[in-house]
Amino acid sequence: MLEKGVSASCTTTVTAENTAAAMGSGDLSVFATPAMVALMEHAALEAVAAELPEGSTTVGAELNVTHLKPSGLGTEITATAVLTAVEGRKLTFNVGARDAGGMIGEGTHVRYIVDRAKFLAKLG
Repeated sequence: MLEKGVSASCTTTVTAENTAAAMGSGDLSVFATPAMVALMEHAALEAVAAELPEGSTTVGAELNVTHLKPSGLGTEITATAVLTAVEGRKLTFNVGARDAGGMIGEGTHVRYIVDRAKFLAKLG
């Protein structure tokens, strides 16, 4: 049973591969917003994974984040997701990302619980 307050954190290091210049979201060698978003989504996925029914996963549906400050090469980034609401299959999270200097991004993220097989069947 999913309950509000469950959380998880994920960490990465800023490398040439996850910079704005490499990912095409800008032309500077700083942590890319898409990389920050992916780290936040991964933290949300991990926060609830152990509590899901067999054969289920979650998929991202909505994200509203602000990227507050840049982080350079070699910087360690940690994203945290906290489940704040459960409405049937809809899960809402507060997400944030930090480096050693403090908060670099924050926002909200919505995921839905789906049956893996049924979800993938929609592809064909």
